[in-house]
Amino acid sequence: MKIFNTRLSTPSDVQKAQLAEQYQADDYLLLDFDTRQHSRFRAITVSGEAVGIDLPRTGVLKGDDVLINESGELMQVIAKPQAVTKVTADNDFLLMKGAYHLGNRHVPLMFDHSFDQGDAGYALYFENDHVLAQMLENLGLHIESTSVPFEPETGAYQTGQGHAHGHSHSHSHSHAHSHSDSHSHKESHDHSHGHSHSHHDALVGRSNDG
Repeated sequence: MKIFNTRLSTPSDVQKAQLAEQYQADDYLLLDFDTRQHSRFRAITVSGEAVGIDLPRTGVLKGDDVLINESGELMQVIAKPQAVTKVTADNDFLLMKGAYHLGNRHVPLMFDHSFDQGDAGYALYFENDHVLAQMLENLGLHIESTSVPFEPETGAYQTGQGHAHGHSHSHSHSHAHSHSDSHSHKESHDHSHGHSHSHHDALVGRSNDG
């Protein structure tokens, strides 16, 4: 099994051409946000090949990250569309208010303006949580379930803020930045929202859709 243990920061033109060929052959990884938070795991490429990821703990994998192994072989990571909650509002101020309350609970949050949005011209996305959704509806925001590639914001003091939106291949996904913070919040009834990632080495199933 191929093991990819290094992030390739700037692919050369030759490597970009190789990645384009691999994409056409479904030789890439389609991973959701929870999987991309791990540094060590096994995964299945879209074409069905098992590979291993063994990276230093240097932050969340983002869509379009490229990995390389000791033999010089490449593997591109693409953010998999996943079920999330989309938040829109009638005006920018109300959407900003919603973002404040979500951020105050340390919720990984994606900001976007390339999907279909509400009147404010922007939308927020977070992993499904009915308590948070109810809170936002009570504030007057609009909530709906959807499926998109989830790329939350990274912390303001983290590196890697220059991640480009969109892919250079024929597929078109829009991204915001990733956020590796674990998220836990308390409402008045002590609801907690945290993920356990004890499944580091779980096999990631391949999928071509959301």
